[in-house]
Amino acid sequence: MPMDRREFGREAALALLGGATITLYGCGGGGSSYSSPVAPSTPAPSSGTGGAGEAMGSISSNHGHAAVITGAQLTAGNGLRLDIRGQADHSHSVDLSAAQVAQVRGSTRVSIDSTDTQGHQHAVVFNGQPDNDNPY
Repeated sequence: MPMDRREFGREAALALLGGATITLYGCGGGGSSYSSPVAPSTPAPSSGTGGAGEAMGSISSNHGHAAVITGAQLTAGNGLRLDIRGQADHSHSVDLSAAQVAQVRGSTRVSIDSTDTQGHQHAVVFNGQPDNDNPY
């Protein structure tokens, strides 16, 4: 079954990180240490079709979530709500304004807090890493 560009990008990023050793700390379990992101925080290279690449966010205290802004969403430049469920067993969302989408497209660091689900939330950062002193 063919997969679309977004699915391919997400699966490729997860496959690349599959060989890395990543220490994850459970949500709500007392520890709130920063863990490695699921995907690189810099935008992926352009697709050869002239469209902009996807931007993948870094997520604090991550346990399977993935934040991806598609090339089409970056190009459109509208505000949007991302579901960052990824491979986690629950969902969070983050809201980006049109100005924030433009900043991500321009490689400026943008940090957004996710919604609170199951008693916790995450910092999602595009073009950078979450602050180690402010993980969720």
